[in-house]
Amino acid sequence: MTASVQVLQTNPPSLTSSKARSSTLRGLQSCSSMAELKQLHSQIIRLGLSTDNDAMGRLIKFCAVSKNGDLGYAYQMFDEIPHPDAFIYNTIMRGELQWELPRSRILMYLRMLEDSVLPNRYTFPSVVRACCLCDAVEEGKQVHAHVVKFGFGADGFSQNNLIHMYVKFQFLEEARRVFDKMYQRDVVSWTTLITGYSQCGFVDEAFELFELMPDRNSVSWNAMIASYAQNNRFPEAFALFRRMEEEKVQLDKYLAASMLAACTGLGALDQGKWIHEFIERSEIELDSKLATTIIDMYCKCGCLEKAFEVFEMLSHKGISSWNCMIGGLAMHGKGKAAIELFEKMKKEKVTPDHITFVNVLSACAHSGLVEEGHRYFRSMIEVHGIEPRPEHFGCMVDLLGRAGMLESARKLIDEMPISPDAGVLGALLGACKIHGNIDLGEEIGEKVIELDPNNSGRYVLLANLYANAGRWEDVAKVRKLMNDRGVKKTPGFSMIEMEGVVNEFIAGGRAHPQAKEIYAKVDEMLERIRLAGYVPDTDGVLHDVDEEERENPLYYHSEKLAIAFGLLKTKPGETIRISKNLRVCKDCHNASKLISKVFDRQIIVRDRNRFHHFKMGECSCKDYW
Repeated sequence: MTASVQVLQTNPPSLTSSKARSSTLRGLQSCSSMAELKQLHSQIIRLGLSTDNDAMGRLIKFCAVSKNGDLGYAYQMFDEIPHPDAFIYNTIMRGELQWELPRSRILMYLRMLEDSVLPNRYTFPSVVRACCLCDAVEEGKQVHAHVVKFGFGADGFSQNNLIHMYVKFQFLEEARRVFDKMYQRDVVSWTTLITGYSQCGFVDEAFELFELMPDRNSVSWNAMIASYAQNNRFPEAFALFRRMEEEKVQLDKYLAASMLAACTGLGALDQGKWIHEFIERSEIELDSKLATTIIDMYCKCGCLEKAFEVFEMLSHKGISSWNCMIGGLAMHGKGKAAIELFEKMKKEKVTPDHITFVNVLSACAHSGLVEEGHRYFRSMIEVHGIEPRPEHFGCMVDLLGRAGMLESARKLIDEMPISPDAGVLGALLGACKIHGNIDLGEEIGEKVIELDPNNSGRYVLLANLYANAGRWEDVAKVRKLMNDRGVKKTPGFSMIEMEGVVNEFIAGGRAHPQAKEIYAKVDEMLERIRLAGYVPDTDGVLHDVDEEERENPLYYHSEKLAIAFGLLKTKPGETIRISKNLRVCKDCHNASKLISKVFDRQIIVRDRNRFHHFKMGECSCKDYW
């Protein structure tokens, strides 16, 4: 670093007026700009304090860490100090972290050691964080050794940062070793390690640690609830939330966001509404992230009107809020409304990003808007300068494939500038199944399985294609390949929330305490819709092997059980909302349309791909799913 700050000592330090010194240092406390600081710096030079670590340290602190500072000027002053102390080094390193220069921070620490300046307890946390930020694994381990060598092995602040560092590197054994050796662990120590286990998928181990905590705060509860939600273990998230309520822990915006994510995963609208109302009652700050989480919850719990109401009330709509609302309209099959909202977004000068176009193209695909999809795909590239990613190509292939334009979809894949992934090819395979194109489906299906060998859905789709063509030997080969590779088929289940409790059903299952009444209601349902023209899709039972096990009776698929339970537990005219983890089968789709008509109910089903709104014998998807 080349010094350009000249050191002038007009008075020797011994003659410095203590009054002038005090006045200058007081001026530093109210300093608000670099222009002021440079004036104070010149006064310090005239007072003969340019080698005084206390005075220069205060100047450097403003330059390094103030929002109006100048790190370059801090470096210049630093280079002119003959013997900077630990405070000055730590201040420079704080500034480097604040200015996002973690590598420089590590080098500054090395310079500190070379200058024989002993680190103190404030040195190591910042250096450890710098190692985290630039993934400096080896340097991080060396810094850990220095923490012990310089006598800070018992310092909780340094130890917590080491745990965080090892968690960031996914070295859980090392993180646990630091944790176990701590003399005194605080909430940060426990919560950091819990988060580490969760992020690496060791949710049960995280919960064991959570249970051992002597004291918990809202951050600890949030870490564990978020762990369950992020790993799709929503029932455990709800159970822990109820326990948290019993222990009178205050809900904050972070806990609220985690619980809303759990409600979204389970389709638990009533619970989600309660959390939203609590946020409003408690006047919790509704920032953009939390608002988007609320909108997402309403969209994915089948309450699009409420989602739009929250969206419209936002005083400032960030790109994530727009994306979420456009995506919500898309998954509900309201393609034209999604496009209208996108056009409104552009008029309000909000710049779309790649997620925006995924949602717009998805809206076109779900609603069969081929021309519009082509137009927006071109606009994304030519007008907005966004290079298409695999997910954009996947939406376009899905759009063309659903519309029966299989050759156009194939041509698009062949012309992709990047190799198509399993998602892109899977969209074409699904279209081949819909339109019965065996030759193309077989070719694509084999490629998809090689790209995504652990995904049972890929095998199932190819097996379905063969089954629909009566090629049972090929079906058996696909089944054998799954068995040989140890790939297990995802079991189908449906969920319905009643009185704050999420009830889960599997095909043919009788574990529910009201199973007897539910099956009686299913029989009543089937009898009444037969009178309205229902004919079971027995072809689906014989050939369709992708959604629920063939050995389960067609009449007792999970969504039929969930609908029956909904009819039992709700009042006439109330909407029934169901979430399903797989694509709804053809027979259940036909049955649901007739149930909505015969029982005069709106039934909203969220399946793996989209929403189906059944009302008066029709579905919002118009049988396009």
